[in-house]
Amino acid sequence: MTEITSRMAVRVARPSRDLDAAAAFYRDALGLPVLGSFDDHDGFSGLILGLPDASRQLELVAAPGARPAPSAEDQLVLYLGSSERVEEAAARIRAAGDEPSPSPNPYWANVGAVCFVDPDGYWLVLSPQSWTDDR
Repeated sequence: MTEITSRMAVRVARPSRDLDAAAAFYRDALGLPVLGSFDDHDGFSGLILGLPDASRQLELVAAPGARPAPSAEDQLVLYLGSSERVEEAAARIRAAGDEPSPSPNPYWANVGAVCFVDPDGYWLVLSPQSWTDDR
């Protein structure tokens, strides 16, 4: 059996109906670094972003007929570790023209998180909490 270790990398891929708008949200407004991209690779185009580095990735993929169908529980949660970091990130996203949205799950408001809905309808949660190995 293969051992799962902390050296493992992970990538979450999501369909996007508007790759340019999604890139502007995650790359330009939030500030995630671009690790790679591809254009018309067998009909697929995409952008790979670091969360915050290459060990954790978000891949946005556009393809003919891509139909994202997120629910309120399709969330990308970034545990930023302080309310100051949340406000800094939220201010960048607001400056790009996106406003926070109240999460249907009251937990996030109760812990001081700020939530946004990306151009494809997926939730981005900016949490002031820390999530560490010693939790």
